[in-house]
Amino acid sequence: MDQWIIEIVERGGYLGIALLMALENIVPPVPSELIMGLGGILVARGAMDFWPLLIVGTLGTTAGNYVWFWIGHRFGYNRLEPLISRWGRWLTLEWEDIERASGFFRRYGHWVVFALRFSPVLRTMISLPAGLMRMPVGKFLIFTFAGSAIWNAALILGGRYLAAYIERYEGVMTWVIVGSIGLGVLLYLYRVLTWKPRAERG
Repeated sequence: MDQWIIEIVERGGYLGIALLMALENIVPPVPSELIMGLGGILVARGAMDFWPLLIVGTLGTTAGNYVWFWIGHRFGYNRLEPLISRWGRWLTLEWEDIERASGFFRRYGHWVVFALRFSPVLRTMISLPAGLMRMPVGKFLIFTFAGSAIWNAALILGGRYLAAYIERYEGVMTWVIVGSIGLGVLLYLYRVLTWKPRAERG
């Protein structure tokens, strides 16, 4: 089973990695830790090379984050608020969350785009207020790429380090991958089903 999962990623190649990393930052189907970690295993096996993997993975991450930046920049506060109010349940957020993130961006400046690339929760969310606050596009892309490159490099090296242990303990990776995806889906469903606007929470 472990080998089958690795082969799927290997067959997708660098383009598959880039697409998965872009999607992970738009509608997270698979955590980036797993995508780049599997890439690191393939580097250890000689099926992929470190630098091409790092570059395409980081380009995918940057592209996915740019989608949220573009939405914020294109729609702005007035046009985005009705969309968040209408679809907030499925995004599991509401307008107050956007305002709070924008306040955080205003307080700490453009550097938070770089710094939060190391945060599992906020690294994608900060792209929306960056667009809303009209951060220069070039600066956003540079900060996003630089921070993401450091994070992705750490994930690849981690996957390469763990490759030997995965070979030794066959079946472990299957449980880790399936468990991580399953937990992510369950958490999302729980948040959707239990989500209420702040006005209804009392």
